[in-house]
Amino acid sequence: MKRAHLVEHMVSFKAFRTASELRSGVRNMLIGIMADTHDKLTSIDEAVAQLNQRKVELVLHAGDFIAPFVVPRFKPLTAKLIGVYGNNDAEREVLKKNFSELNAQIRGRFAEVNIGKMKIAMTHGDEEELVRSLIDIETYDLVVYGHTHEVKTYRKGPTLVVNPGETCGYLTGESTIALFNSETLDVEILPL
Repeated sequence: MKRAHLVEHMVSFKAFRTASELRSGVRNMLIGIMADTHDKLTSIDEAVAQLNQRKVELVLHAGDFIAPFVVPRFKPLTAKLIGVYGNNDAEREVLKKNFSELNAQIRGRFAEVNIGKMKIAMTHGDEEELVRSLIDIETYDLVVYGHTHEVKTYRKGPTLVVNPGETCGYLTGESTIALFNSETLDVEILPL
């Protein structure tokens, strides 16, 4: 995907259960979504800077941090961070412990995040059957995954599906993160 396409890649998903029903239990919040940082420190630094600049309140990381030495790069992040392990994450207990010292949570291979009436499911994405099931049951308002390193946003019934692409940019040559606005129900893909 070329950089010009990413800059203009903004998708609106106003057909959740009903937008007004969802909004009635969710305060306006900007949520950052990222995955597949793969130890690329400069991309982590840029992602954190953009997320802080946009004043996000929550960051969801869909795994593949890789090694514990990346954790200090998230320290400047002003938002709360919730993450899951990816298939390449090593020293998982050390990652979890080090992130907890930053008041961030690594929840294992799966996380369910509830924001008011909004239900979010997050997994790394290497278990394709699990990802399909989370989407197909249409119970979640938002399903977040990574692993493929490819940007993907679409809706299946009431469920918005977001893969923010790869923060590292190793496979596609494009480092990306996503922003989800809980009020407008828009997703914006940001190149780093």
